[in-house]
Parts: sequence; C-alpha cells; structure tokens
Amino acid sequence: MMKNFEIPTKAQVSSANQAIFDNLQAMVGFVPNLYAIFGHSENALGDYLALQNRKSSIRSKEREVINLVVSQVNECIYCLSAHTQFAKMNGFTDEQILEIRRANINFDSKLDALAKLVKSTTERRGHADQDVLNNFFAAGYTKDNLIDIVMVIGDKIITNYLHALTEVPVDWPLAPALERETA
Repeated sequence: MMKNFEIPTKAQVSSANQAIFDNLQAMVGFVPNLYAIFGHSENALGDYLALQNRKSSIRSKEREVINLVVSQVNECIYCLSAHTQFAKMNGFTDEQILEIRRANINFDSKLDALAKLVKSTTERRGHADQDVLNNFFAAGYTKDNLIDIVMVIGDKIITNYLHALTEVPVDWPLAPALERETA
C-alpha cells in the first residue's frame, strides 16, 4: 500500500487539471481527494470524467445501485462513503442503501435484479451466474442496459482500485459498516 500518497493541490497539477479542479469545486463544493489523485496524471482525470459522464441507458438511481454494489464487493470505504451521499441525493433512504449494498433489495424487484447481477459479475470477474443474468433480463433490462452496466462497473472498479492503492483519506461522511449476516 502507498502510505502517505500525497494529494496534489491545484497549483501542483497541469493547467487542464486545474480547470477540472475548478469545475469540481463549483459542482461539489470541494475537490474530492480521490479525484485530486487523478491529477498526478496529465490525462487521467479528464479521461475518467468523460467515462463517468458518458451518455447511458442507465438511470442515475440505477448507476448508484451499481456504484454501491461494486464498492461493497471491493470493500472500498471511500467509494461507499461518497456513493452513500449520492444515493441519498437520488432519493434512497439509509435502510434502502444498506439493502442495495447487500444486493438484497426488498423495495424494488427490478433494482434487486440489477444489484444481484452486478454483485455476481463483480465477484466472478465478469462471469455472472446464468440464473442471475436470466433474472436480470426477465426484470425488463435489455442488452443495451447490460453493456452500459458493464461500463459503470468498470468505472467503479477504477476508483475502487485507485483508493486501495493510494489509501487517500476519505473526505465524505463515512458509510456505516454492514452487519455480518448470520448463517
């Protein structure tokens, strides 16, 4: 692990990244540490934001389900904390967010099919269980949705791994730990 991986300031990044830092400051109110880390690269921050903001068949609520499930599987406290806040902004309650993270959603059967597919795909490195995939399509999702979901999974894996490698401090309210399920 990279202990003390320094978070660059605006003055320490390229002019292109400085402009992105300004946009993040305006949109979020601060430059999140994990985005700032991308600033060590001349191109990565802009490329990552282009990936994250691409057009998609996936609604914002579905995107947050994907972000939370992937981050839970990968045990990324930074992304779990950030996306707990984004999920709340998208109208999910605290209890619903915990259900999403468990990939056991009782309040919406279509989102449950999505969460189970994302969990199976992430845990099995792309080789989702066939029954889970069949249930996903039976819930009304399309091939277009599947491809866009894989794009969001990839997006989230990038930040989960970057946090695991850099261990930058979490600058969001910490997401609660999930209680261990008893067998």
